[in-house]
Formats: sequence, C-alpha cells, structure tokens
Amino acid sequence: MLYHRADGELLEGSVMLLVASPLLELTGFYDPPFKLRAEAAVEISVDDGEEVLRGHIDALVLNQSFWVLVLEAKKTMISTRSALPQTLAYMMTNTDADRPTFGLMTNGDDVLFVKLAPQSLGQYDLSRVFSLYTLGEEWQSVLQILKRIGSAMAIGRSKTIAPSTPVQ
Repeated sequence: MLYHRADGELLEGSVMLLVASPLLELTGFYDPPFKLRAEAAVEISVDDGEEVLRGHIDALVLNQSFWVLVLEAKKTMISTRSALPQTLAYMMTNTDADRPTFGLMTNGDDVLFVKLAPQSLGQYDLSRVFSLYTLGEEWQSVLQILKRIGSAMAIGRSKTIAPSTPVQ
C-alpha cells in the first residue's frame, strides 16, 4: 500500500483492492458460509415519502440472507468518518431486525467500525479509528475484530456481541 501511495492519493477502487479485499480474505469472508456482493444497490425513502435516494454499497458480506458486514471505502484524502452517514443509511436498509448490522469504513490509511443495534431506530456504536500504517499492531486489531464478527455471524451467535458493546 505504501508503495502505491508514494505517487499521491488512491481512489476508492484502489482502496478496495489494496486494503479492503486483503482484510476480507485474511478473515475468511470470501469463504463459506459467506457470500460477497459488490456494488449492492439500495434504496432509501426519505420520511416525507416523496423522495427516494439510491446508492450502492461498495461491498456487502452475507450469510444466507443475513447481512454480516457493510463495507464502505473512500479515497485516501477523505476522512474515514465522512463515510459514517452513508454507511449508516445503507445499514438501516437491512430488513433483518433481529440481528445487529456491522460496518467497516476505510480510506486506505484508517479503518473505523460501526455497529447498528437491531430495532434501534438509529442507535449505533463506533470503534476508535485504527491507523493501519502508524502502528503494526493496528492491522492485528482490525483482523481480530473482523474475525470476531465473522465467527459470531457465521454460526448465528450475533447475540453474543451485545448491541451496547462497542465494536472495538
């Protein structure tokens, strides 16, 4: 990644290939029971019922029909936190109200996790920002969180990660 950054900022697609994809691979999200949907389309109706917003989730990891992880990437020059409103909007379209929905946002340099509680009307928990290239152990922390999410959601134990427990 640092080699590719030497020439300047990376666009969203490069961040997906160089950071997000290896994270998903190393934590087993490309293996059964998970399925990946890239550019998953979502529609969000505004409260007044007149406006419909359409967007695409950069990557959505599923276990059967259950949403496991929403992944939103931004180019390196944009703050990871700026992806939060868009990620939450996508997560709120999940129709499975019995399980939490998890999100990962990255700009290639930083990773931020968000967890939307089931039936919460927008109540969410945020992790701290993990700076992937500042400290080597930050990668390990991100991998551990993803593995924890994957193992809980793979065997239907999503209740073990309580809605009030921060993702970190």
